[in-house]
Amino acid sequence: MLLLILGVLLWAYSHLMKRVTPGFRARLGEPGKGVAAALALLAIYLMYAGHHQASLNPIVVWTPPAFMRHINNLLMLIAVILLFMQANRGSLRTLLRHPMLTSVKVWALAHLLVNGDLASIILFGGLMAWAVFDVIKINRMEPPWVRPAKGPVVNDVIYVVICVVALAAIGWVHGWILGYPVLG
Repeated sequence: MLLLILGVLLWAYSHLMKRVTPGFRARLGEPGKGVAAALALLAIYLMYAGHHQASLNPIVVWTPPAFMRHINNLLMLIAVILLFMQANRGSLRTLLRHPMLTSVKVWALAHLLVNGDLASIILFGGLMAWAVFDVIKINRMEPPWVRPAKGPVVNDVIYVVICVVALAAIGWVHGWILGYPVLG
């Protein structure tokens, strides 16, 4: 579990560096972006290795009911739609200030609903906590959000169709690489 916990903490720090240690981040200058990226990549490795190691001897906290898979799949579609929503040129992008961080929160909740082992609770709960904290920090440090202009709804329809296809691809990769089929 130590690798997993270190990975979650390192992920959070790599993404919060300029907000929680602004002086340190400023001293790094432009190379600081590379440092943050390297820390994030190391965090991903640590989270993957730590979660995999913990899954060999899981500590079950609760057993999710089977119907949670359906809720998970719906929440995952919402998470994928939110993930790149700011790039959409329709009206959806006017709904949220932080669609990507909201996507992480929805993604984490979806995974918490279908994973009752301690390692998953640490991983997904930790990433959800990071996203919540990051939104709070951004909202306190930056000026009020100005909603972008609405675009045509047809752009939203195209975007959602692309997201459905992307979710299918993500589901396939999820089953192939991680061994957990999302619809099975």
